[in-house]
Amino acid sequence: MQRDHYPHPNPSVSMTEPTLHEVACNDAQGGHRMAYWQWGNARSAHLVVCVHGLTRQGRDFDVLAQAIVARAGGDVRVVCPDVVGRGRSDWLRDPSFYQVPVYAADMVTLLAQLHSEHPIDTLDYVGTSMGGLIGFVLAGHKELPLPRPIRRFVANDVGPTVEPAAIQRIGAYVGKSGQFPSVQAAADAMWALSTTFGPHTPQQWLALSQHMVVPASERSADGAAKTTSAHPVGEGAWVLHYDPAIGVPLRAITPEAAAQGGAVMWSLYDAIEARTLLTRGAVSDLLSPETAAAMTQRGPHATLVEFEGVGHAPTFVDPAQVAVVTNFLFD
Repeated sequence: MQRDHYPHPNPSVSMTEPTLHEVACNDAQGGHRMAYWQWGNARSAHLVVCVHGLTRQGRDFDVLAQAIVARAGGDVRVVCPDVVGRGRSDWLRDPSFYQVPVYAADMVTLLAQLHSEHPIDTLDYVGTSMGGLIGFVLAGHKELPLPRPIRRFVANDVGPTVEPAAIQRIGAYVGKSGQFPSVQAAADAMWALSTTFGPHTPQQWLALSQHMVVPASERSADGAAKTTSAHPVGEGAWVLHYDPAIGVPLRAITPEAAAQGGAVMWSLYDAIEARTLLTRGAVSDLLSPETAAAMTQRGPHATLVEFEGVGHAPTFVDPAQVAVVTNFLFD
């Protein structure tokens, strides 16, 4: 899978549209493909990986990725994966494997492929919610064969301890949506569940939403889209572009399992050596003020920035939010 759209005179640089690629990942059931979106200079030695939340996909980072490329003067490679089960990536045969260790292993495979294509000298990581948990593994597990240690790490509205009420809230809707008559109808339905993302203009929300759906007629048996072309708004029935089964492991989490998982994540967090920025929606129900404060006092002693009027999770569409991340990566 690869679609190249090069609006820039240098064919290695994507400035206004990402290019779509894939990596073959191993699993216990014959392997799967993970798609990823690439911005900027494909030959740059500076790689920024941006990983989305539970039900989202790599195009969530369009605004941030373009800002990163602009801030670097084009000399950066920004890669935004569709975590398996989402977007253009395959669905897993067994939904019980929709777990952070599998996702982290896929990221290690992705980084190895990217490094083999063009050597990585500087590796930065931005992770929203689930993407941040994956980042704790990559940055804190010293035995993983990363091409370079993560230099700067942005954890967006997530910590080692995830509030049980947020797990219940998210588990109540994941994978339970039906079909929509148009992209706008899907966007309206998603907004009803996503007001915690904070203020967005209708145009901003539609831009975020359009990559979250796919025509029902274009979904193959394993969930991957049959085509990578753009889809016209309002044509036929639309469905959310992720495997409904991603919610199965989430709904199976017991309080005991949550406590054990939190202890593991804290041990990983404490081992992180990357310079770390923690961004938080000031009214987030997933990352508590107490957990955020603890993250500034232990491990990498994260720098905490909170965004007023935002819950879970900041989308890095607002210019002020974008500036916090780009300043952290490049100052």
